[in-house]
Amino acid sequence: MKSQVIDSVDWQLLGALQDDASQSNQSLAERFGLSTATCLRRVRRLREGGWIVREAAVLDPDRLGALLTAVIEVSLDRQDAAALEAFELRVVADEAVQQCYRVSPGPDFVLIATVRDMPGYQALAQRLFTADANVRNVKAFFSVKRAKFDPRVPLPTTSSGPSAAASSSQS
Repeated sequence: MKSQVIDSVDWQLLGALQDDASQSNQSLAERFGLSTATCLRRVRRLREGGWIVREAAVLDPDRLGALLTAVIEVSLDRQDAAALEAFELRVVADEAVQQCYRVSPGPDFVLIATVRDMPGYQALAQRLFTADANVRNVKAFFSVKRAKFDPRVPLPTTSSGPSAAASSSQS
């Protein structure tokens, strides 16, 4: 897929949408001095180009009742590409796993998982770790307080962002 070059207005639109994706096209257009048709076209191009992967509501965990969040380090016996890929595919398919990172050095993976309670964690551990003969070590840390959660990613402030470098390397 050819890399899409985006400009400073696109970066601003991405920033505004990751702050609040429920903003209307009209309000975005007014905020950035665009016509509604141009704004809609730009946002559609960003979605179709893969810059916006999905839009989701961020729920307040305090209103959902008791939840148990675990930060889990996992080390595998075999770290060949096939073993790493097989484990990764299994954990990302589990709905309790919210984030999955391959890391180095240290454990092979760090997972963030949220379950209802300790029996929920035990079931997760059985599904993902105990039943997998390649899992050598699991170390879980349980959150006692979430001080910050922010799904936003840092964006460049100018049009010299990563897309400019990607497009010049594709020439």
